[in-house]
Amino acid sequence: MPFTVKDFQDLLRLLQERPEWRDQLRRVLLTDEILQLPRAMRELTEEVRRLAEAQTRTEERLGRLEEAVTRLDQAVVRLAEAQARTEQQLEALSAAQVQTERQVAALTETVRALVRDVGDLKGESLERTYRDRAPAYFGRILQRIRVLDAQRLGLLLDEAVEAGRITPDERIDALEADVVVEGRRDGEEVYLVAEVSWQIGAEDVERAIRRASVVERALQRRTLAAVAGKGLGRDRRTQRAVSAVWQVLDGTVSPPADRRGI
Repeated sequence: MPFTVKDFQDLLRLLQERPEWRDQLRRVLLTDEILQLPRAMRELTEEVRRLAEAQTRTEERLGRLEEAVTRLDQAVVRLAEAQARTEQQLEALSAAQVQTERQVAALTETVRALVRDVGDLKGESLERTYRDRAPAYFGRILQRIRVLDAQRLGLLLDEAVEAGRITPDERIDALEADVVVEGRRDGEEVYLVAEVSWQIGAEDVERAIRRASVVERALQRRTLAAVAGKGLGRDRRTQRAVSAVWQVLDGTVSPPADRRGI
């Protein structure tokens, strides 16, 4: 028989009166999948919520990361600026160092020039002292001492060049001797050629010997070589060379090694 509206209304009334029938009818009408749909929806909603929270946390982390990157970029910019300033300071310091080195070099050269000038002045003063007071300084070597000035010595050497006893270069070398005197020793007229230096070195000794030899050949008279000054170099070369000449050290006279004890 057909199912009428009245039948449907009667069914609804019975279902309202008998709740257990509604559950049975629901199990008949609905599949397990549909019955599980509310639970699945709740689980899906919970998963969506968790995903939303995870996304929120991810966005927060991304935000913090962006902030960190921004700070890093700013730090890199500051570092680059600081490096640029440091490089500028280093360039300025390098330029200043170069300038300082130039000034120090100039000052060093000035000091060296002053030292040379002072040395020259001291040497010239000492030479003049030995020439002016030749009888006092060389009186233990010669008697009746007379200083040969450059003009007289030059004339005598000119005659020697003309006679072929010395060369023109040797004449110039002898004229540059610091002190040349004549006097008597052992009953004969002799010359003495002395090189004067504040601190006597081997070069002074060698010049004295060389120039004394030139004067001896030029003037054809026995000539003694001597060095005079404030002190004597302690190096081996000087100590070995000085034994061949007379030494007048601050007023103290020492003969050559071959005359000691005579």
